[in-house]
Amino acid sequence: MPARLTPRHRPDVRSARQAGGLRATALGTALVALLVPALSACGGSASSAAGSATLKWASSYFPGHWDPVVSGSGAQFRELALVYASLTRTDEEGKAVPDLAESWEYNEKGDRITFHLRPGLKFSDGEPVDGAAVKAAVERAQKQKNSALFGDLTSIGSVRADGLDATLDLTQVDYQIPQLLGERVLQIASPKAASNPAKLDQAPVGAGPFVIDQLIPGTKAVLRKNPDYWDAKNIHIDNVELVSAPDASTVVSGLSTGVYNFADLDPSQATAAEKAGLDVFTLPGFNASNISLNVNKAPFDDDRVVDALRHAVDRQEFVDKLTFGHGETTDQPFPKGYVAYDTESENAYPYDPAKSRKLLAEAGHEPGDIKLNLVIPAEDPQAEIVQSQLAAVGVKVTIRIDKNWATPFFAKDLAFSLYSTTGRDSAVQTLTAHFGPNGPLNLSTPYQPDGFEEAVAKVRRTPLDAPDYPKVLQAATRAGLESRALIFTFSSPNLFAKSKGLSDLPENPAHIDWTGVKIAGGGS
Repeated sequence: MPARLTPRHRPDVRSARQAGGLRATALGTALVALLVPALSACGGSASSAAGSATLKWASSYFPGHWDPVVSGSGAQFRELALVYASLTRTDEEGKAVPDLAESWEYNEKGDRITFHLRPGLKFSDGEPVDGAAVKAAVERAQKQKNSALFGDLTSIGSVRADGLDATLDLTQVDYQIPQLLGERVLQIASPKAASNPAKLDQAPVGAGPFVIDQLIPGTKAVLRKNPDYWDAKNIHIDNVELVSAPDASTVVSGLSTGVYNFADLDPSQATAAEKAGLDVFTLPGFNASNISLNVNKAPFDDDRVVDALRHAVDRQEFVDKLTFGHGETTDQPFPKGYVAYDTESENAYPYDPAKSRKLLAEAGHEPGDIKLNLVIPAEDPQAEIVQSQLAAVGVKVTIRIDKNWATPFFAKDLAFSLYSTTGRDSAVQTLTAHFGPNGPLNLSTPYQPDGFEEAVAKVRRTPLDAPDYPKVLQAATRAGLESRALIFTFSSPNLFAKSKGLSDLPENPAHIDWTGVKIAGGGS
């Protein structure tokens, strides 16, 4: 059954970008005149030679790390997928399909899975892609000190390599593994290159569709097609120039003048892009923003206060003001229509400020009694909406910006914050990240809702193709949504713009897939 992807342990970059889109400064606008010609010069590099098909991608989430074990979060894995391949990937239905592994099977009990890798594959440094490479990748993700992935691999006890086979002995029955080890969680690097993680971080070596020729950290990457990629015949792009977009307001100008032919787009720029004759489109995803509460701290240790906040939230305001109508309201971490979405839990706490004020009064709070510090990492218009909506029910919110926000957030020291995710391939991974007792997105650790642990265990024990899988999975979502630690608000769109000469992209949820994509006038 479909099991789609939804971020990791960092705020969704789109949340931070909203502020830039809504507050485009005069300086940012002035930079268009200066930066577009400069980037045009970059676009005239050797990789754009006549007759080649060159993707010129402007990104607002240029990777800060190119070691997939360290990066592992946000939307950056989509760019790392230019260089790295994984055991599996997801198709347009969100199902796990072969990538480096051509097949896999479980033992009868469901606590062991063997992946069979494609023969003859090699990394761009010439090292073989085999079971030993998989073993090294898993163990590095579990043990490397700065790994962002170790918490995702708790179901894997050990890995045994035998030629092209990698056998994973699991700590529990877990049929989610093919979904889990897709593009987001286990992008596999050359073990030889990964022996020096610091060097790999700035000189990536993978077995993906492209190879990096030049990398200017934080600014630009120049890549060429990898002839040894297992599906090279379906990659029709010869070169990629990936650049960090200087400002949301410059992207449309760059696309219109040919500096770029593809870019992720801030919703505030969508109308301008459409008027410029560009193709503006969305790709399916699992983005979900939430208000995070710590129920171990007052006043959220009172259920009536939590419920009051739930009823104080007008989700449509987030959609209208932050996504310009391109997003959707949501009260759970999955989009409507996805296999994990629970219709029984829909709209359980509708917007009702009168009821919110009544609950606060029942809890003994007069208007203005409750004063909260909303701690966030950077200026974010989401925070201003929360501040305004809670003020309407008598709760005073002060916005505090802490550039080192991640430390107290993941240490669960904060009482009140915001978080946004972009999605995970495994629905169970999404649930445990948000609602589990050790979930990185659960600000109320070690709290978890009653019945959640067993509901998730039942999902793990259910094969993805079992007839009752959707029902079992939705029951786990329902159990998770009993949590008092999160109030979901809205889903940002995966919004993009491209030139007419770039063909449509596959609609793989939360991924960017270049398979079959062509550029008019290119040489492939």
